[in-house]
Amino acid sequence: MADGNGSEKEAVVVSNKQVVIKNYVSGFPKESDMEIITGSIKLKVESGSKAILVKNLYLSCDPYMRLLMRPQGWEEYSLLKSSQGLFKIEHTDVPLSYYTGILGMPGMTAYAGFYEVCSPKKGEYVFVSAASGAVGQLVGQFAKLFGCYVVGSAGSKEKVDLLKNKFGFDEAFNYKEEPDMNEALKRYFPQGIDIYFENVGGKMLDAVILNMRIHGRIAVCGMISQYNLDQPEGVHNLMSIVYKRVRMEGFAVFDYYPQYGKFLDLVLPNIREGKITYVEDIAEGLENGPAALIGLFSGRNVGKQVVVVARD
Repeated sequence: MADGNGSEKEAVVVSNKQVVIKNYVSGFPKESDMEIITGSIKLKVESGSKAILVKNLYLSCDPYMRLLMRPQGWEEYSLLKSSQGLFKIEHTDVPLSYYTGILGMPGMTAYAGFYEVCSPKKGEYVFVSAASGAVGQLVGQFAKLFGCYVVGSAGSKEKVDLLKNKFGFDEAFNYKEEPDMNEALKRYFPQGIDIYFENVGGKMLDAVILNMRIHGRIAVCGMISQYNLDQPEGVHNLMSIVYKRVRMEGFAVFDYYPQYGKFLDLVLPNIREGKITYVEDIAEGLENGPAALIGLFSGRNVGKQVVVVARD
């Protein structure tokens, strides 16, 4: 940047707090695998560069990050090589943090998985695992708006109450209190399950397959129970997929980003009218980022986990 005399102004240098990976992570991640460091960064983008400099206000904290841990970490300021994939936020009548959740990747994941992958029909029976999380809470609400019967599973009484009393699920249960998941699903779905939104994997998936109805659909979003295992659990009831002609499909949200405008047209009016609600679990300060991430795998968070780096 040049001053009035045509000479180059010196770039301002500021401190840049970061959370970085300290140790190779094997199995269940620990806070000690990460550390807080403070570096510095120039508040300047080189002339002619396509890079952009951003100040981070809110950071999304999601289970899939366990699979993508790299030495580069969270930070207060980031220099990005290009603006590809970024967009300007136009809707300022909703909390800015919503763009890490309901109006961001988790929201699009719930939308794509339920509407596009599951091809729902009014009146169908829907089961959502990890139902109080960033994605699950929305899948259940989308299903209710569509006219389906919805049951969710979660890991505490607080979360079960949230599903039934805030998100409008027809039923919900604490999977930790169910010694036999197959019997639990038979109790909540005596007629069977048409749609299963899969977030957990392992024994949960095994039990669900046994309880699917003919021509049921399973949208595989994630398998949080498996991320920290050296040897993932096997699934033993796959032949039931053949007998019942069940369609089981994995999906990646980035395949559906061209539908983002359509997604906003559905979600924003329902947020404004109070027909869709969203619960966030806020961790204040970058230094609390490691604990927030680890908490996802022990079920400590309630709702979408967000790390607040700065309010403005």
